[in-house]
Amino acid sequence: MRRDNKNRKSSKTKLIIFVIIIILLIIGIFVYFKLNSKMPETYLENYVSKINESSYEEMYDLIDDESKNKISKEDFVTRNKNIYQGIDLTNMNIEILNKEKLNGKSYKITYNTKMNVSGGEVSFQNTAILNKDKNNDYKISWSSNLIFPELGDTDKVKVNTIEATRGNLLDRNEIGIAVNGKASSVGIVPQKLGEQKEENIKKIVELLDLTIDTINNKLQASWVKEDSFVPIKTISKDETTLKENLLQIPGVKITTVDAREYPLGEAASHLTGYMKNITKEELEKMSGYSSTSLIGKAGLEKIYESRLKGEDGLEIYIVDKDGNRKNTIIKQEKKDGEDVKLTIDSSLQQNLYNELKDDAGLFVVMNYKTGEILALVSTPSYDVNKMTLGISDSEWNEISSNEKTPMMARYLQSYCPGSTFKPITAAIGLTTNTLTPDETFSYSDLSWQKDSSWGDYKITTLTKYDGPKNMKNALIHSDNIYFAQAALKIGSSNIENMLNKLKFNEEINFEMGLSKSKYSNSDKIKSETLLADTGYGQGEILVNPIHMASIYSAFVNEGNMVKPYLEYKDNKDTTYIAENVFTKEAVDEVKDDLIQVVENPEGTAKDMKINGMTIAGKTGTAELKVSKDTTGKTLGWFDCFTLDDNLPYLFIGMVEDASSNGGSHHVIPMIRKMLIK
Repeated sequence: MRRDNKNRKSSKTKLIIFVIIIILLIIGIFVYFKLNSKMPETYLENYVSKINESSYEEMYDLIDDESKNKISKEDFVTRNKNIYQGIDLTNMNIEILNKEKLNGKSYKITYNTKMNVSGGEVSFQNTAILNKDKNNDYKISWSSNLIFPELGDTDKVKVNTIEATRGNLLDRNEIGIAVNGKASSVGIVPQKLGEQKEENIKKIVELLDLTIDTINNKLQASWVKEDSFVPIKTISKDETTLKENLLQIPGVKITTVDAREYPLGEAASHLTGYMKNITKEELEKMSGYSSTSLIGKAGLEKIYESRLKGEDGLEIYIVDKDGNRKNTIIKQEKKDGEDVKLTIDSSLQQNLYNELKDDAGLFVVMNYKTGEILALVSTPSYDVNKMTLGISDSEWNEISSNEKTPMMARYLQSYCPGSTFKPITAAIGLTTNTLTPDETFSYSDLSWQKDSSWGDYKITTLTKYDGPKNMKNALIHSDNIYFAQAALKIGSSNIENMLNKLKFNEEINFEMGLSKSKYSNSDKIKSETLLADTGYGQGEILVNPIHMASIYSAFVNEGNMVKPYLEYKDNKDTTYIAENVFTKEAVDEVKDDLIQVVENPEGTAKDMKINGMTIAGKTGTAELKVSKDTTGKTLGWFDCFTLDDNLPYLFIGMVEDASSNGGSHHVIPMIRKMLIK
């Protein structure tokens, strides 16, 4: 019993000691934090935290009474807010270097400051005086030099953006196709509108295709004074007649401003693309831009945006009350944008556009030895200079409602190739050893079906011809029935495998995004009739024109498909996107047959013949039907290449509405002009 009492007393004693230790520890922690909370550097660090939080009113509560007598709360908040937000301050940190007691109530603290501003990181050494108030709390003796050591109370902080020059898009001969130029800014000086103000505004509205509300909203902006120049619309500097008419109206003034110019205009609008003001959503995602920035919105302006843009420089400096510079806080030099040189030939681009501009269609021109793209034309087009300067609502409605879709870059899409696919079928048959050049098929009429299992479905061709139904004659006369029977003999498996080898159903690596080529709406050619249609370029097959240029290049590159590209390079080493897709024997046979399509008097492209020049080509008409019982729009194709090492050109040309304009034979003279110049 005594031992139990003794043990209980011992445990109780230990518990009491433990409790005392805990209490002392708590008291110690409290005292430590109480003492530290009264340390002057703690108050300074708290002040800096309020700067980072943009809590300017709370900052004012942390300065001493003497400072408050010198500056009102409103002025304090305005000055600090304007400066810190003006330099785009983030993440200010301080490091205490020294603390010196001045007297019983004051400390002088020396510290290093680091902060991120819009031009980079700024660091400097500064000092602060902190004084105890009646509550024994430290308050900061504030003046403007607490923001920056050299900043006086009457000084100002200036932020100057040094704008980088945007890079140019140049053609292969270094001719600009998207350049930094000049435009005309049309504006109004309100006090000069005269007594007929409303009538004069109506005249301006009519000439500039604007609304009265648009102009009135600009004139009623808060910054506008009676003698202000109020910009209304930017127009091309070349619109001389429009500018002359505008200047006849009282109150109109026209000034010259910097602007992006596109010398080829509509001839290359889909290629160059255009620039517009950055959106709020884009600004949130992209760094290095401001709310007034212009960025590439389409075409190569968008694709090469990061390289063309450059980096603006920035200078933050202090000026005195008279505007004299006192000190530079930070200076970041600008980095101008990069010029991007292209493989495009401006002259060829412009000339082909001039030929095709009244039609809906496209041209792709490639150097089949190197893969350089020499021209990319899509029509109808749009005025890219107006798009950049600012297009009116009525002009935009006219473009967007146009059923010929002028905003669409046709060479980026995929289309039914029609008979221009026949050389590919021939090369597949020869490469897979399922066809021979001399092999013939039996049929005599202009329509054919395999047997009664096809029901009412028949393959039709346009022209009867003498001679055997072999590969050469079938290409010369563009015989649908031959290539339908050839496809059946080759077999769907061979055709699918070979087309996969030719990069069907794949993304083609090219600067601009190309629509995929495909041979079926599913992953297989699922029926005999679809296989037969595929053989002569109908059915469900779709081919991108730039991809088609690469496929055709195999006929002059020993079976290798050259890689098409747009950015110029001095090193002309050829890159292939697929090698040995056809055998050398196959491409030699098909190439010789395609020469006969042009050279033979019965060839479908005999009008392409140029004396002294060897050209191989294939015409094609693609029928776009909803069903076999309906008629639809037709596409006229002509694909050809020269056989001249000094002029290794490959053309892919297409025109819509081929049934009314001659199709292939509408395109052929356009290409012919390019080669005989």
